[in-house]
Amino acid sequence: MTDRTPRLPLRERAQTTLELTATGLGALAFGVVATIALPVFGFDEAPIAGPGSLGQYAAIASAVAAMLAFAAGRYVVHAQGRHRIAGTLDVIDIAALAFAHGIIALLSWTLTAVILSDAFIGATVFWLPIVALSGATAAVSAYVAFLSAAHMDAQLLAIVLAVFLVLGVLASMLTTSDPDWWKIHLSTLGISHDVSALAFNLTLIVAGFLVTILARAATRDIPTASEQGVGRVRLSLIVVGVFLGLVGVFHVDTHFWIHTFVASGMAVAFATLTFRLKMWVPGISRAFLPVGWGFVAVIVVTAVFFAVGYWSLTAVELVAGVLVFTWIILFLRQVGALDADTVR
Repeated sequence: MTDRTPRLPLRERAQTTLELTATGLGALAFGVVATIALPVFGFDEAPIAGPGSLGQYAAIASAVAAMLAFAAGRYVVHAQGRHRIAGTLDVIDIAALAFAHGIIALLSWTLTAVILSDAFIGATVFWLPIVALSGATAAVSAYVAFLSAAHMDAQLLAIVLAVFLVLGVLASMLTTSDPDWWKIHLSTLGISHDVSALAFNLTLIVAGFLVTILARAATRDIPTASEQGVGRVRLSLIVVGVFLGLVGVFHVDTHFWIHTFVASGMAVAFATLTFRLKMWVPGISRAFLPVGWGFVAVIVVTAVFFAVGYWSLTAVELVAGVLVFTWIILFLRQVGALDADTVR
């Protein structure tokens, strides 16, 4: 008697296993966080957001769940023989990425709670919804973080970086004690003595570290590029990452010239990369090159607007930041397409 059960290809079975593992981790996170919520809140009501709230507990629990799930996801990938953990540098990369996923979960659920508290003004949450909702947020965070780790590549890493930066800066904007920060420049967010400054500076430091990880991942296998060209592309991205982190280390109020130098250095490194890209990566699409040149031109124009007093420096920094990281994401897409075409 023959077995007529259809057998999935090995690749599809591996994906099914990852989905089941992610679901199991989500269920585990739900059970643990929901169980801990009982002694934390008892049978009392709690506000939606703020100190001692459902939102605060759910955000912290989800952050822990996301970090642990991401680490588990990378271990599973390592055990499968894909993207093996080869040394200390890989361990540091995993720790930084796990931390970034945890912060993304923390900020996402915190902002969600704040928005909901503004929609349901004065409302409180009973103990049963507290248990269910806190468990659900942790489950979703663990599920997403595990699959993110299992499928992590340069393109997904760029998206994680962009989301991390946006949420970190947005959280700092919403919690700053200085309502007029935007009238000076973006770095004003990092010079106060409240939690918003810590959030802003930590966001820049971790984001800078993520860019250096991205530089390694993005330039590991660039088709049609020489070893020297790959090295220069990698160096340019590393300079952007290191300088971005240093912007968060050297505050504008205490180290003005160092802060200004590294902030300007990021723009110079980006401009150099866009104008030298064709020479360093000969196979890159010709249609993509004007995109970088156009982004640099827009940054220069906004800088001129600031110089003549038409725009604030905050506007220039926001536009430049959006364009630089948009270009990085598009560049990674181009490299991925180039790699696929070369394989074919």
